[in-house]
Amino acid sequence: MKYTPVSVLLLAGLSDARPRPQFSIPGFSIPSFSLPTSLPTGGFGLGSGSTGLGSGFSIPSFGSLPAATGAASNVEATATATATPTSAAAQPTSTGSSGGSGTVGSNCTPQAGSSGGLGGTENGVTDKNCCTGLTVIFARGTSEMGNVGTISGPPMFKSLRSKLGDGNVTIQGVDYPADAAGNANLGASGGPTMAKLVQTAKSQCPDSKIIVSGYSQGAMVVHNAFSQGISASDVTGAIMFGDPLKTQSISGLSTDKIKEFCATADSICGTGDNPQGSHLSYGDVAEEAADWVVQAAGLS
Repeated sequence: MKYTPVSVLLLAGLSDARPRPQFSIPGFSIPSFSLPTSLPTGGFGLGSGSTGLGSGFSIPSFGSLPAATGAASNVEATATATATPTSAAAQPTSTGSSGGSGTVGSNCTPQAGSSGGLGGTENGVTDKNCCTGLTVIFARGTSEMGNVGTISGPPMFKSLRSKLGDGNVTIQGVDYPADAAGNANLGASGGPTMAKLVQTAKSQCPDSKIIVSGYSQGAMVVHNAFSQGISASDVTGAIMFGDPLKTQSISGLSTDKIKEFCATADSICGTGDNPQGSHLSYGDVAEEAADWVVQAAGLS
């Protein structure tokens, strides 16, 4: 069955001052002494409040207090040394470059993806993170937040990182509108961006295996990207979830390099046999999807 823009649009169209007693001190005299020219640093002082000595009193000279001064200096020096952060703690640790140095090089920062309740963001390519053996470029579905969404991408990424190690997978989301109107142009809203990301990933990390992927409208973005300057030789494979265009081939990409997941009750992709459930059920196949990606990239 071949979908027209109209049919696809319809299917995808979801915070004491207490009085004190007064008294006087009996009159008496105290020998006059001169104050020291300087008080020791860090020593005690004489205040002017209720605990201090009032005017008319003089304090005998104690001379210099080297011991107190030395102690205070030591305290100050210790405090200064403690407050100064070490450069080693401030620097991220590089994991090297297993995907070929390319334009990234070995002096790089490992990727740290983020995700929230409404959607995740992954920018391993655009942030020029360390090269890895696997790069996944993913397009989210309609109205999903972040640049990789929630439903199918992040669960698969979590599984991949569990299997290969956090520092051994590069994930990049496709920044495109992913709005309802975009369904009508069958992936053209994000296809050009995905194609550019593939080329960027290749130049930065030429030995990394590239997998393109998408969910719902994002799956159509994958299809469109192959008409925007990338070819089958640029990628290792393509994996889609709830693809409205699943009956259509991808130019130059053999069927063994394509994996389609279409749920049993998902009318968006024309219904399929995996997983059991609706258009929102693709997190259930995260492990299976990750296994396919690892095998396709030859990393098993």
